[in-house]
Amino acid sequence: MSDGIRQITDGALPVLSQATLGRLEIDYCEVIRVVENAFIALRTGDSENPLKTIVQPRDKRSLGYSMVGRDGASKTVGFKVVYEFDPERTKNAYRFHSFIFLCDDLTGMPIAMLDVVELGPLRTSATSALMARAAHPCAANALVVGSGVQGQIALPMLVAAIPGLSRLQIFGTHQAGLHVARENVEKRYPGQTVEFVSDLEEAARHADIVVGAAGLSSKQFVRHGWMKPGAVAVLLGYGVDADVFHGADFRIATDTSQMLVTCNDLAGPNGEIPTVDAELPDILLGRAMARRSDRDVVFAYNSGMVVTDVALGRYLADRALAQDLGERVKLW
Repeated sequence: MSDGIRQITDGALPVLSQATLGRLEIDYCEVIRVVENAFIALRTGDSENPLKTIVQPRDKRSLGYSMVGRDGASKTVGFKVVYEFDPERTKNAYRFHSFIFLCDDLTGMPIAMLDVVELGPLRTSATSALMARAAHPCAANALVVGSGVQGQIALPMLVAAIPGLSRLQIFGTHQAGLHVARENVEKRYPGQTVEFVSDLEEAARHADIVVGAAGLSSKQFVRHGWMKPGAVAVLLGYGVDADVFHGADFRIATDTSQMLVTCNDLAGPNGEIPTVDAELPDILLGRAMARRSDRDVVFAYNSGMVVTDVALGRYLADRALAQDLGERVKLW
C-alpha cells in the first residue's frame, strides 16, 4: 500500500489539479510503457473497458459522457466524466471540464481525483505512437496535422516510440501551437528539428507516418491519394480524410466497438463502415499483424479507451502522491 493511499484513511481525498500534474517530470517512454501494459492487460489481465455513456441536447450546445474502467495491470478502477460546452465551436464559447476518480482495487481505498487536461493528451499520443510503431517501426518521416494540445505532444511521443525518426513535420494554423510543438521536441531531443509545413499535400506524399490530431474546425485533410505505399495514417481527431479509411489496404482500431460509437463522420455515402482488420491489443501481443504487406497503406483509428486513462492516471497519481503534491479535501 502506498503512502498516498494510507493518507486517505482520514477521509481526505487527494485532488490533483492541472497545475499540480504540470509540475511532474514525465518520461514519455514510461508513458508509452504504461499505456502499452494497459492494452495488453485487456487481453491477458482482469481489465474491463465498457462503452462510454453519452448525452447531448438536440441543438448540440453541449456534450457529456462518462466511462468506468478497470485496469488489471495496476489493479485500479477509474471513473471518468467529461462535459463540453459548445463542442462544435459555433458560439465561440467553448468550455471543457473533466476529471477521473481512481480507487485501488486491492485495498478498496480511494487513490485520488485528477484533472485530465494533462492526462488525456498523454495517453492519446502514446496510443498513436504505439499504433505507428506497430505498423511502421522503421519509419523515418513523420507528419502531424494539427497544432492544438494533441498536436503539440504528438511528435515527441512518436520519437520516444520510434527513435529512428529523422524528419519531423507539423501542419497547423495555430502559430503559437506550432512553436510549442517545436519546443517540446527540442527540449526532449536536442538536435532534432521540427519543420513547419505550408503545403500539406506535398508533406503527406513523403511521410511514412501521418497523425491526424487537428480539431473539429480543421479545413484541410490528408487524402488517400497523397499517401505513399507503406505509409500509416493514425486518426485521433481530424486532419485525415475519410477516404483514407475507406481506401486503406489494412485497418487497425484500438477497439472496434468503441470505434463504431465515435466514427460516424467517417461513414460512407450509404453509412457503410469498412471492416477493421486488427485491434491494437492483439497486435501488441503478437496475435495479429499490423499490415499484410510492406506496401500496404494502413489506417489506424485511435479511439479513447478508459483503461488507458485509468492506468496512466494511476501512474501519475502515484508519482504526485510520492512527492506529497495535491490538495486534500475531506469528503468522508
